[in-house]
Amino acid sequence: SVNDLLIAATAGAFRHYLQAHGENADKIEIRALVPVNMRAPDDDGALGNRFGLVALDLPLDIEHPLQRLFTVRDRMQALRSSLQPVVVLNLLEVLGMAPKTVQQQAVDLLSAKASAVITNVPGPQQTLYLAGARLRQPLFWVPQAGDIGVGVSILSYDNKVQLGLITDKLRVPDPDSVVERFAVEFEQLLLLVLMDPELLFDPDGLDALLG
Repeated sequence: SVNDLLIAATAGAFRHYLQAHGENADKIEIRALVPVNMRAPDDDGALGNRFGLVALDLPLDIEHPLQRLFTVRDRMQALRSSLQPVVVLNLLEVLGMAPKTVQQQAVDLLSAKASAVITNVPGPQQTLYLAGARLRQPLFWVPQAGDIGVGVSILSYDNKVQLGLITDKLRVPDPDSVVERFAVEFEQLLLLVLMDPELLFDPDGLDALLG
């Protein structure tokens, strides 16, 4: 899916960032909380949020972009088909009626399980206007909770994709370099797919390419 491709590009950007700072990305794990849309097909457009969360381990130890994409796809498919999104959705609904102290304890528990939050919002693919003025670039930031110090906000609009990154300056003092690398990783994936689209449907072909 497009979501898998965007997350794979994000993982590639973090891998490159760590390597550029002298870290061994093969031995570093980044677990990200990823919201999963839990809306039914018939409630599209209704007000309010309805989402679960899954904890995705980013494949930073994989060098080849397509192999990284396949790994993200397999992990996301396994997480989406698990009970994890439903359990978290029900937990969030219950917490909404709980005392603030209980809410804070639950938030601390969830945030302790991850280092980042990654969300992908598919926006309108046609140009929007407000009072006759063209909306050139919408912007949003993924909500940060607990001690999670990295938030990745991916937004598609008007046939473009943009990445927003908010970080704790003690962990990632130069987030611009990650955003710049995201564009490179995204373009690499697109180029590989355009060169040989069959690779997306033939893992054996990818193995042969890597072999």
